[in-house]
Amino acid sequence: MSLRSDPLDELAIPDGTTVEEHDLVTDGDVIIGGQSTVEFGVRGHNVIAGERVRFGGHIEAEADCRLDMWSDVEANVLVGRDAYLGERVHVAGRLMVSGDLDIGDDVNIEEGFEANGWIVIRNPMPTIVFVFVYLSQLLRIGEEEAAEDLVSDLLENEEVEADPLVVPRNGHVSDDSWRVSTPARIGDDCRLHGNFRAESIAVGERNEVFGSLRARGDITVGEDTVIHGDVTTRNGTVELADGVEIRGDVSCEDLRFHEGAVVDGTMRAGGEMTMMQAGRTKRIAADGDGADVGEEADDDASDPESGAAAPDSGSSGDASVAESSEDASVAESSGEAPPET
Repeated sequence: MSLRSDPLDELAIPDGTTVEEHDLVTDGDVIIGGQSTVEFGVRGHNVIAGERVRFGGHIEAEADCRLDMWSDVEANVLVGRDAYLGERVHVAGRLMVSGDLDIGDDVNIEEGFEANGWIVIRNPMPTIVFVFVYLSQLLRIGEEEAAEDLVSDLLENEEVEADPLVVPRNGHVSDDSWRVSTPARIGDDCRLHGNFRAESIAVGERNEVFGSLRARGDITVGEDTVIHGDVTTRNGTVELADGVEIRGDVSCEDLRFHEGAVVDGTMRAGGEMTMMQAGRTKRIAADGDGADVGEEADDDASDPESGAAAPDSGSSGDASVAESSEDASVAESSGEAPPET
């Protein structure tokens, strides 16, 4: 687990995460902020949830499972090591614990439970929210060594190097949508279902997302990723890397795309459209005019992150772009989807 001032400040989906038959599967830990809803079953190393988290399926934790008060699980909970259930947790199925069970008052397990170790009933239950607040305070005052010790105690004897899957407070995850009010970050080699709604979205490489992306801020899509839906931002920039395929429309303020990216639908930019080629950057205005603005020898122009690659044009409106390896052509939007780029 990486140490940050707020461990729940973004939706973080680590490398290799998949959705398999309504199960959310990851190699690392699963951390869910308070009052969130996850309509999948969950499979991970440690599964940790804050207050009033609702799970729409079963939980399978390879190591520990910690559910804070008022959490609700619609199916079974299977725990490979120890389980910690806070007050008034509800489990609609059966609870199976290979190690110790630490349980609060008024816990309802409809189909019974089995624990191979000690069973301790106490009140109050240690809350993961308290742990995060305490961790944040330690980092804020510079006590990094104490923060490291806290994480080590929480996840003692861990050898898992995978990053955790984190759903921030008040998040909603389902087959239909992943909705958070924070930034969202998707790792590499993931296969996910649902439309993503977030403050900003950063998608890694070689992913397949069966849904659309919508953000208030910037959206970046890494190489060889396929998005089965629209990519839309209200005020930000969309950047598409080489080998990206968007099976829908792209709408944004500014658009930067590699010549190897493919957009099946219409590309709309209220500001500038910039195509990145090998050693060259080409600005494409909404009126159909194109201009080369840099050579490979010009570091500022060839750098996709450089602001010098796309001079101000004042262009606005809709624009559709069609490119080929032999000849670059620019077509104005006409209501029909342009050829693939």
